[in-house]
Amino acid sequence: MLLVTGGAGFIGSNFVLQWCAHTDEPVLNLDALTYAGNLANLQSLAGSPQHMFVQGDIRDSALLNRLFAEHKPRAVVHFAAESHVDRSILGPEAFVETNVVGTFRLLEAARTYWSGLDEAAKAAFRFLHVSTDEVYGTLGPNDPAFSETTPYAPNSPYSASKAGSDHLVRAYQHTYGLPTLTTNCSNNYGPYHFPEKLIPLMIVNALAGKPLPVYGDGQQIRDWLYVEDHCAAIRRVLEAGQPGETYNVGGWNEKANIDIVQTVCALLDELAAAPDRGVRDARSGAPLGRYAELITHVTDRPGHDRRYAIDARKLERELGWRPAETFETGIRKTVQWYLANQEWVAAVQDGSYRDWVQTQYGARA
Repeated sequence: MLLVTGGAGFIGSNFVLQWCAHTDEPVLNLDALTYAGNLANLQSLAGSPQHMFVQGDIRDSALLNRLFAEHKPRAVVHFAAESHVDRSILGPEAFVETNVVGTFRLLEAARTYWSGLDEAAKAAFRFLHVSTDEVYGTLGPNDPAFSETTPYAPNSPYSASKAGSDHLVRAYQHTYGLPTLTTNCSNNYGPYHFPEKLIPLMIVNALAGKPLPVYGDGQQIRDWLYVEDHCAAIRRVLEAGQPGETYNVGGWNEKANIDIVQTVCALLDELAAAPDRGVRDARSGAPLGRYAELITHVTDRPGHDRRYAIDARKLERELGWRPAETFETGIRKTVQWYLANQEWVAAVQDGSYRDWVQTQYGARA
């Protein structure tokens, strides 16, 4: 059995769905179901004996110890995290609690359980920690991409908390011998992405005729990774990665934010033309011709990293992984998924979501 934390979130739920589609191994899914966790993501697994869901917090040591003792997982895949930079700026404590304290308690529970295994089971056990490229800081226009040996230089409360969790994972491997693996990924996108992040926010706002808020000049560059490619990479690292190693996972797709927004708008023009849908500009009430008319540059966020880029050659060289999707194929699939799943989109846009968007972007216009 696999223990997956945060398996009802964006990347976690995609991983669980992909795992169950490709293997027969059962999954024990532990998720606190905070605002970004959604059991509707896993609706296709309802009633499946392969998927067992437990609502709980990774900071709950008693719960963790019980789950390890009862289910005896052969590996942990740790997704559970607070992950939004803007939210970390407004409320950093939750990020320290979940990402640092929660990871520490999960490591302690895993170490206690692992220590009691026989030698063969101890050697086979894995603790795979899913992290981010943001721990490496920011790059200049001509700097080489982040590699596994790039020094850590986190610039936001979110990235600092993830850096802290990475260091704890490394320390547990070095000090106690716990067989750990760490992956540091670039920006993910795809189905079930909560619409506070750039791509789903642009899709959701555009279809409602609302402004498409772009920070500053929109020239912040990120590497974009389709979520199913990321999940396939994690499966490969879990299968063949060497304990104690870190693997960077990237999509080989450096794009400026403004280019991402323009691409989303062009796809919506093609797949969901505004005039055909009767979409109006929510600000003026005027009929909308093209979705790009909604692009609105807003005040940049504090300490906004200018560029991220991932060098994923180690993962390709040692484990044979490369992304299957180009950005062009992945973003088309993503837009099509949101257009086909409007009920899911409507269900996640509750009052607290609307309040958050107004708080985050309303004053920046």
